[in-house]
Amino acid sequence: MPSVGIISNPASGKDIRRLVAYATVFGNNEKVNLIKRVLLGLDALGVQRVYFMPEYFGFYHRVIESLSGQHRPALEARMLDMPIEANQSDSRRAAALMASVGVKCIITFGGDGTNRVVAQGAGEVPLLPISTGTNNVFPVMVEGTVAGLAAGLLATGAVRPEQALVRAKKLVIYINGRPVDSALVDAVVLTDQFIGSRAVWDTDKIKQVVVTRGATTNIGIASVAGGIRHISPEEPLGMEIVMGDADAPLQVKAAIGPGLIKKVPVTRHKLLESGQRVTVLEKPCVIALDGEREIQVNRGDRAEVELSLEGPFVVDIDRTLSTAAAGGAFLDKK
Repeated sequence: MPSVGIISNPASGKDIRRLVAYATVFGNNEKVNLIKRVLLGLDALGVQRVYFMPEYFGFYHRVIESLSGQHRPALEARMLDMPIEANQSDSRRAAALMASVGVKCIITFGGDGTNRVVAQGAGEVPLLPISTGTNNVFPVMVEGTVAGLAAGLLATGAVRPEQALVRAKKLVIYINGRPVDSALVDAVVLTDQFIGSRAVWDTDKIKQVVVTRGATTNIGIASVAGGIRHISPEEPLGMEIVMGDADAPLQVKAAIGPGLIKKVPVTRHKLLESGQRVTVLEKPCVIALDGEREIQVNRGDRAEVELSLEGPFVVDIDRTLSTAAAGGAFLDKK
């Protein structure tokens, strides 16, 4: 039975960066409308079952109750049977459960942080990440109907995985030789000694950065790398950047947040290849992963960041739809 998972983070698009920058709020009611359009796209392509992650806002009930009459999809919608803790571990557990019941794709509604934990739980199940967060480098802005069509083509086998998917990069964080966490876009070393507020916006506290990609079209730390050298999601490279002070030899103008453009002092930088590890220079420190403070490093710890090409599989929406069209998937011949 072709099935798809939906993980929507009700907290995405609402963090402290709305106070320190000019980010807009992506409301949960708008996410409801977006999910409805995704469901209708999935239904049109013959997906038979959709699993929802339970969460405190109640996306499942709001979506299903509002789709009625001629717009009610034929597919079966189910909510996963799992307790909720109203934190990021819910997304990780939901992704693992969806993988265990055999979904062919997980559609996410959130930012970089949401997708980071979903990827950890999903394993080899492909993601279709829809942007509803703040600093969104990994997820994409896409109309929900189109996203549903792309996920439906993959789930039903109308487009083969090798035609629809690309493999993302990731960063693996090691503490004293043991892998403890991962990131999809960036790992940022901060002078903080405690995690505190998770979001990152103060560049004065940043001492070192490792990224999987970088472009001046990005918002966030990846834009610093992009100002030095464009690194595409498909290129098998990453970058390490060591920050400096006002006397640093390089000043990079970057969009750190929405409407927040700063000159970031850079002492040195280098490209990284797959499997290459970077030693964290600042100790004690906090390491932020994909925009959120996650790891506290103590003075005696050895912390390292490794670039890996074995990140999650991601649905290439344009390629999936164009492949399907070339094969006649949208034609109903008489």
